[in-house]
Amino acid sequence: METIEQKIEDLRKELHLANYNYYVLSQPTMSDYDFDQKLAELQKLENENPQFYDANSPTQRVGSDINKNFVQVAHKYPMLSLGNTYSEGDIREFYDRTQRFLNGESFEIVCELKFDGVSISLRYENGKLVQALTRGDGEKGDDVTENVRTIQSIPLQLQGSDYPKDFEIRGEILMPWEVFESLNKERETQEEPLFANPRNATSGTIKLQNSSIVAHRRLDGFLYYILTDEPLKDTHWDNLQEARKWGFKISDYTKKCTTIDEVFDFINYWDIERKKLPFATDGIVLKVNSLRQQKNLGYTAKTPRWAIAYKFQAEKARTRLNSVSFQVGRTGAITPVANLDSVLLSGTYVKRASLHNADIIQQLDLYIGDYVYVEKGGEIIPKITGVDKEARILLSDKVEFIKNCPICGTPLVRFEGEAAHYCPNEDYCPPQITGKIEHFASRKAMNIEGLGEETVQLLYDKNLIKNIADVYDLRALELSQLERLGAKSAKNLIRAIEESKNVPFERVLFALGIRYVGATVAKKLAFALKNIQTLMSADKDTLLAVDEIGERIAQSIIDYFAKPEHQEIIRRLTEKGVQMAVDESIFEAKGDALSGLSIVISGVFAKYSRDELKNMIEMNGGKNVGSISAKTSYVLAGENMGPAKLEKAQKLGIKIISEDEFLTMIGKE
Repeated sequence: METIEQKIEDLRKELHLANYNYYVLSQPTMSDYDFDQKLAELQKLENENPQFYDANSPTQRVGSDINKNFVQVAHKYPMLSLGNTYSEGDIREFYDRTQRFLNGESFEIVCELKFDGVSISLRYENGKLVQALTRGDGEKGDDVTENVRTIQSIPLQLQGSDYPKDFEIRGEILMPWEVFESLNKERETQEEPLFANPRNATSGTIKLQNSSIVAHRRLDGFLYYILTDEPLKDTHWDNLQEARKWGFKISDYTKKCTTIDEVFDFINYWDIERKKLPFATDGIVLKVNSLRQQKNLGYTAKTPRWAIAYKFQAEKARTRLNSVSFQVGRTGAITPVANLDSVLLSGTYVKRASLHNADIIQQLDLYIGDYVYVEKGGEIIPKITGVDKEARILLSDKVEFIKNCPICGTPLVRFEGEAAHYCPNEDYCPPQITGKIEHFASRKAMNIEGLGEETVQLLYDKNLIKNIADVYDLRALELSQLERLGAKSAKNLIRAIEESKNVPFERVLFALGIRYVGATVAKKLAFALKNIQTLMSADKDTLLAVDEIGERIAQSIIDYFAKPEHQEIIRRLTEKGVQMAVDESIFEAKGDALSGLSIVISGVFAKYSRDELKNMIEMNGGKNVGSISAKTSYVLAGENMGPAKLEKAQKLGIKIISEDEFLTMIGKE
């Protein structure tokens, strides 16, 4: 009869293989439904049997919301950067120099695409991923293992058995164009700064403290070099083919060349064709194929002599600047936009380009009518990088950053340490009003379906809404008489508005649109202070005592609630039945079920947050403790329980309980 442990192992192997077929080979062998069902079954078994925890289980791909400071770890093999060149002459010189160093011995060059992402070094022991390090300074890098485990194309458990017992494989973590564009659209909606290119987005993502957000951003990666003290194949090319068999995602866009002409054919082909790829590339890497020859060629102080990177020139175009307009966002941020003669750039026609802020405008020294150079940052976001001043015949109007809001005329302000200017008239400036209402109704906030940009603008223009509280005064009859709505749409919208009254307090707090209070910060504040009245009356010291709340956020909260207009909005929302406190049942004392018990919490939980569970322990007479000792009564374990805690609990004979078992103990479920 199959044991629980064996059942868990069989499910893990089956899901690892399905994951490899889908994300690496792009040849699915299991339906999404079947995969989700098996993953749910595995998750249930692991929750019920935490003693079989494995950091490399397929269930760990979703990440954790536990904050983790990155530890710097020394690289076993220095992680050197490659010498870069934009010159074909330098490539010829590299080829000729290699020939001289090898005393005329024949050699092969492996040409690979240079991925525009973040370098990573993965260490495997006995076929399991044990560590992932960034490049750092080349001598040591940040340990980002928990984040890398969320990347579906990175194998957690290797296939076969002929891999080295202990080895490193290096490669590039990247963000596909589709994911990058989706992420920037999401950030634009929230009026957060856009990432300039996929590389910056990848770099920012891989260093996030919250691995569940990393999982959501769907990073990808290619691996391209193996390092080990154990014997390997004789050539780099053959080792890549071996790595492919072990389950690594190895680029198909690779060629083994025997002449310099073949190298240039590869470079010239991909200089054009790379624009059709689903991810960003910025050049070609050339590597001597033979590992023996690599060893003989050796290294300079900073780079290997057996490899070089050729970088493609960024595509840019020259066009005329016709005017500059200034846009006002939800937070009042002013964004200058250059309006240009249409010009073809990287396959699309560009008519507008961001000028970012006043500092950029000043640096460029722009005049209306200038001919400017436009590039696409990461080949996606148009930006002006320079001015053709020799083509400037007659000076026209100099481009100056505005001093007053282009919509309401209020003098602009610039906060210390920020590049942007803001319109401070947040409650009476039309685009800020409509932007705040759109944010309030958005999916991650109050989730009022049907209250999108066009409908909000229509209702504002008809004087039906002037702030977020007005949403709850809308009536189906008046809505049904408006163009583009009708009776059915009006009825659906009113129902969605009514349902939004059940949205939990932490999302309501996010929906208010307080500057710097995003979804994560809102949740921290909600569970720390529990209700809107406590939050409104909190002083700076109280706010700073909340996890992740700094001076800037604390002051923004105080400033928001100091305004009579905002106090009135809160009063009206409360009166309409919007949730202004977290679920009281979480904090209510249930008795003494845990009296005298000391409980350690470890891992991530499905039904409640760690803070909620800690409250339940205290309200039932128990004591929260941070570390396991002989005096510990129980370890309350969720997903991703720390292996050190698991080992110590087992050594001391401390009973490990699941979330469901804990809830049964306190009579909650």
